[in-house]
Amino acid sequence: MRRGRKILAWVLGIIVLLIVALILFIAFFDWNRLKPTINAKVSQAIGRPFAIQGDITAHWAREPGQGGFAGWIPWPHFTARDIVVTNPSWAKNNRFASLKTIDFRLSPFPLIAHRIVIPEIRLGEPTIDLERVKNGDNTWTFKLPEDTGPSEWALELNAIAFDKGHIDFADAQNQITMGIDVTPLGKGIPFDEIMKQQEKDSRAQANKTTGASAKTMARSDADEKDRQDDTKNKQVYYFAWDAKGTYKKSTVSAKARTGGVFALRDADRPFPVQADARFGDTHIAFVGTLTDPMNLGALDIRLWFSGTSMSHLYDLTGVTLPDTPPFATEGHLKANLKKGASKFTYENFTGRVGGSDLGGTLTFDTGGQRPSLTGKLTSKQLLFADLAPLIGGGSDQEKAERGDSVKQPADKVLPVEPFKTDRWNAMDADVHFTGTKIVHGERLPIENVDTHLIMKDAVLTLDPLKFGVAGGTVGSNIRLDGSTAPMKGRLNLGARHLKLKELFPTFAPMQTSFGEVNGDASLTATGNSPAALLGSSNGEVKLLINDGAISSSLLEIAGLNVGNYVVNKLFGDDVVKINCMAADLVSTNGVMESKLFAFDTEKALINVNGDIDFKDEKLNLDIVPHTKGFRLFSLRSPLYVHGTFKNPSPGVHAGPLILRGGGAVALAVFAAPVAALAPLAVPESGKADATQCKPLLDDLKKSPPKASAK
Repeated sequence: MRRGRKILAWVLGIIVLLIVALILFIAFFDWNRLKPTINAKVSQAIGRPFAIQGDITAHWAREPGQGGFAGWIPWPHFTARDIVVTNPSWAKNNRFASLKTIDFRLSPFPLIAHRIVIPEIRLGEPTIDLERVKNGDNTWTFKLPEDTGPSEWALELNAIAFDKGHIDFADAQNQITMGIDVTPLGKGIPFDEIMKQQEKDSRAQANKTTGASAKTMARSDADEKDRQDDTKNKQVYYFAWDAKGTYKKSTVSAKARTGGVFALRDADRPFPVQADARFGDTHIAFVGTLTDPMNLGALDIRLWFSGTSMSHLYDLTGVTLPDTPPFATEGHLKANLKKGASKFTYENFTGRVGGSDLGGTLTFDTGGQRPSLTGKLTSKQLLFADLAPLIGGGSDQEKAERGDSVKQPADKVLPVEPFKTDRWNAMDADVHFTGTKIVHGERLPIENVDTHLIMKDAVLTLDPLKFGVAGGTVGSNIRLDGSTAPMKGRLNLGARHLKLKELFPTFAPMQTSFGEVNGDASLTATGNSPAALLGSSNGEVKLLINDGAISSSLLEIAGLNVGNYVVNKLFGDDVVKINCMAADLVSTNGVMESKLFAFDTEKALINVNGDIDFKDEKLNLDIVPHTKGFRLFSLRSPLYVHGTFKNPSPGVHAGPLILRGGGAVALAVFAAPVAALAPLAVPESGKADATQCKPLLDDLKKSPPKASAK
């Protein structure tokens, strides 16, 4: 028994002596003597020069929170100063990273089992320089040595803390230059506080961008889903990020907050993210989670967009969108992030474009031969003025605000701004749009818009493009081939049963009319702008109107000042009934000539001859009246409309008096194009006698009309 006690005493004594020796060794050893060895080992491990340029010191301290016997055992605390990791030789900056200090402590007992347990490592004022060149080489990829098998030692690192750090990021491939400050928040901020504040800030920015008079965006079900998501509500944000720089020549500023550093290493644990950024004149903000952040796994965020024009999102997102007025949207974005095959779904979003509302769900898939955009869009009310930027319209001030560099010439009416066809081959699209109503004051009451947009191999089609107008329908299809230079375009359009009294609801004489408008257009063209397309157009336009009325006040309502002049010269201020108006126009290389353009009124037959030159925007029209009665004083001489679209010049031809005999002339004028206009002479159902083109209908009996259009 005594022998056993002596052995135990010796063992304990030796352990105590070893502990004391270890304590004395750590306390008094000059750790700087190990710097060459540490520097060499770390440099070898990371494949990059590593150096501790300052002192290494150590001391002992008891670990707070440890109870019992373990609480009396001090832990070694180490501090290294002025640490530098070097960049590859090709990098602009020699330093990859530098630290003012590194502090950490070791749990002594796990060392016996070959476990290195570090509860926390503290980094003092870290700075990092990240760089990628055009060939793809970057400074953050280390050439690590080949794995020689499992180590006898295991490292457990539970937390990383640091003072304010700084990151410089330069990416030549994506044209990014950024300076980023990272600061610990001290106290974590819960998800619901972050969401509430970001929502308030983003909506304030949206109102500022689109104007205080714009309608407030409708709230969707996604709002409440985000608020009631238990996974998100458990998230806490610990770090603030402040970034400034440039992206593809646009200035960038962003403020962001994220979760703790060690949440990054758990691939199954959602990592909280939030950002509020400006890219040029575009504002983007989001709040949510990123799963498996080290490998960019899945994104689940509430997303806000606003800016001067949707087309400005192309450089940032790679999504080809048209020029628009100022816009703002908010919705729920889900994404599966994979290199070369990421898929983003912006679901149940609501928004405003100018004074119009917009909503729907869009999916952007980066897989396949090229990225694709698919989905459905809806609108309850579109303002006609908000559609002008789609075809290069709007004032020079509006164009300057959305960043368009091509100014509209002062003497031109047709938009000369080119379509951005260079972007069309960057992605494909398949989007269906429905709109309840398009508002254009009291004019052009358009409703029930329905179109299917497809873009494939830089060819854009709208097929069909249908909408209701004044109780009738317009059906069309448009094809624009952006794969060729210049672009090739094609338009087919059919209008049926447009009610005159609904087209002009404020013109009282028209309210008793059963008159309708029917028309067809088929045009092909080449050119990269609306002006160029019309200036090269080839095809036909046919129009038939029956049972209407006309006066100078009607044309004032329609805004047709030149027509107002002509009608006033022909009929004075009287309201004149129109029996029939027929037009058969042929366009050749942008010059539209009149095969037939005539008005059969109760007082006279008015014949319009000449052409309209869309290439040079010139008018060359003669208006020749043929009286049906003795009204020589009001129908004295032919009229003309010359000049340009911007500055038309109407006047009176000097010439002899026009004689009576308009009835015979009417039959002669209408007889020739009867067959061409036959498909348009389709009386409204149940009102077969409503069409007043009597001479024309008489000839149609010999050649029955074809079936009506859609």
